[in-house]
Amino acid sequence: MSETALRITEIFHSLQGETSTVGLPTVFVRLTGCPLRCGYCDTAYAFEGGSKWTLNQILDKVAEYGASHVTVTGGEPLAQPQSIELLKRLCDLGYCVSLETSGAMPVEEVDHRVVKILDLKTPGSGEVSRNLYSNIEHLQAHDEVKFVICDRQDYDWSCMKVDELSLREKVSEVLFSPSQGQLSPAQLAEWILQDKLKVRMQLQTHKYIWGDKPGH
Repeated sequence: MSETALRITEIFHSLQGETSTVGLPTVFVRLTGCPLRCGYCDTAYAFEGGSKWTLNQILDKVAEYGASHVTVTGGEPLAQPQSIELLKRLCDLGYCVSLETSGAMPVEEVDHRVVKILDLKTPGSGEVSRNLYSNIEHLQAHDEVKFVICDRQDYDWSCMKVDELSLREKVSEVLFSPSQGQLSPAQLAEWILQDKLKVRMQLQTHKYIWGDKPGH
């Protein structure tokens, strides 16, 4: 029987630019392929191509960097079913593992040790109809839910969903991010402060350091 393999776009060592672990040295494993086409996507280069890596090859490469944190991202990692085994193996090796997922793929089989960063798609993404709301019941206290906000409509919709889904009671972090080039960080910050919203606003720190250069 052939060894489990995944199609990988890149594996690289950088600083985490988002989420509650922002600033920490992290190894990113970017899987190839995504069934969504969000209007603001900044990783379209991961939609296709890539190369086949066995699980052992991936784990060996991750180990080379000597980091404690590993983020499995995409594309949409869960579009490749073998990603479930990769996440488990990384946890077994003692890494602090996070998964960046669009929320359009089922998460119930993801190892309970993994921190799921679930990106609920706003109307401005063009993919709001792809949100799989049954995923919410599979979130744990250490997980995080992210909203990328393009305009005031997205902001109001996101506030409604935070309340409707009781997200502040379910997960450790609710993250609001301004869509780069569409909504100014200052404007989003003003809305959050005006409404006394209990969310964490985040910026893509890695872009302020390296721009849009792949591999960072």
